[in-house]
Amino acid sequence: MAIKEKLKLWIKAVRAPFFTATIIPILLGTAIAWSETNVMHWGLFILTLLGGVLIHAGVNLINDYYDHRSRNDWVNETPTPFSGGSRVIQNQSIKPAHILYTALICFGLGAIIGLLLNFMLDGTTLIVIGVIGILLGFFYTATPVKIGYRGYGLGELSVGLGFGPLMVLGSYYVQSAELSWYVFWASIPVMILIALVVYINEFPDYKADKSVNKRTLPVMLGKKKAAYLFYGLLVFTYVYTVFFIAIGIIPLFVLLILGTVPLADKIIKVTMVNKDKIYELLPANATTILLHLLFGACMIIGYIINGFAS
Repeated sequence: MAIKEKLKLWIKAVRAPFFTATIIPILLGTAIAWSETNVMHWGLFILTLLGGVLIHAGVNLINDYYDHRSRNDWVNETPTPFSGGSRVIQNQSIKPAHILYTALICFGLGAIIGLLLNFMLDGTTLIVIGVIGILLGFFYTATPVKIGYRGYGLGELSVGLGFGPLMVLGSYYVQSAELSWYVFWASIPVMILIALVVYINEFPDYKADKSVNKRTLPVMLGKKKAAYLFYGLLVFTYVYTVFFIAIGIIPLFVLLILGTVPLADKIIKVTMVNKDKIYELLPANATTILLHLLFGACMIIGYIINGFAS
């Protein structure tokens, strides 16, 4: 196989287009720190971004490996571009062992970068954040914990925590060498939105997940109730953000997020009609990813404008 084809295959395996789930919270944490100090440590930022992407790649690969081991991806007869794994194992394009080894290498390299960043800062705060993040990502599908299989929203919550508060606080800490509760509160919208990306992608996987006792929210609640919870969380994201802007925790300029309301409306309308369908739901799957990206971008821009204004 030519190098170009191998590269394309591994880009598919790590699901590189989904790296926005890492890029947005790291940019947000960095933007919040910059808005306070007007100081940007570019070298530290690049290392943080590289470390975050490597950990994310490791998470995607290890999830593919253990969803292969549990047969979850094998019994999925209707995979989509957003669900059912990368399919590189099922298509026999990459051996499962190679997926596992590459995942461990990605985790290792990400951990090394984290240790380097921690060495350049005071204390062990970054190590604690990094260890929690890696454990959440690894054991999302890995035995014996299998967080994503446990039910009660633990899988969706673990994704939200890992790609929300942990990354926002971690990147903020790298730039400022301190933590802050108001940064935590500011990370909640991106936490909910990335959890909703995973959540809506669980609807097409309903049959496969149920067959291997992967107790996602759609499996536990049924698609109708799960859809209503999805709508509620989506609306709550806007209510929460506007409320925290109103009480001064989040800058006024972040009201830019209201420009994304039509996307949220589209997601709700498509999901309401097609929650029981697979391919007709795909526009909602795609738009939820886009909403996370644009909502996060609006928050980042809002904080940057606030930095210039202050």
